[in-house]
Amino acid sequence: MSASNAPDTAPAGASGHAELALENFLPYRLSVLSNRVSQTIADLYQKRFGLAITEWRVMAVLGRFPDLSANEVAERTAMDKVAVSRAVARLLERGLIKREIHSDDRRRSVLALSDVGYTVYDEVAPLALACEQRLIATLDAEERATLDRLLQKLSGPGLAALRDGT
Repeated sequence: MSASNAPDTAPAGASGHAELALENFLPYRLSVLSNRVSQTIADLYQKRFGLAITEWRVMAVLGRFPDLSANEVAERTAMDKVAVSRAVARLLERGLIKREIHSDDRRRSVLALSDVGYTVYDEVAPLALACEQRLIATLDAEERATLDRLLQKLSGPGLAALRDGT
């Protein structure tokens, strides 16, 4: 929360309606930054591999955590289940991922990268990491450590407080 949005209730503006200065509103600022960074990286793998952002996110999660259900992918990415389902369908159609029956629970299907999917993943992951390095290179070591601490704090206690309304 920024200083200009600090009150618990938005003050009335000149129109008599609540006023929310979006340019100072932290959730909006984080969303815009995330979208801009994601789109910049997406342009690289879209041109080279024809992948949409949602498709790459599914592949990135499965590259790190194979054998997840579509619901588990949705939970890890914080993406809408419908968006994940569409991305999974496109990736299955292209042969970049595979779906198998879980070995311990025959009612559950799990997803994993295929061999072709790993080939793409092994090319895109270093591109994404290089983009991250260029982005954080604008910060010194202390700023990077502070950013990491703040993101962890906002993702844990901060998000919990937001959900609880406290």
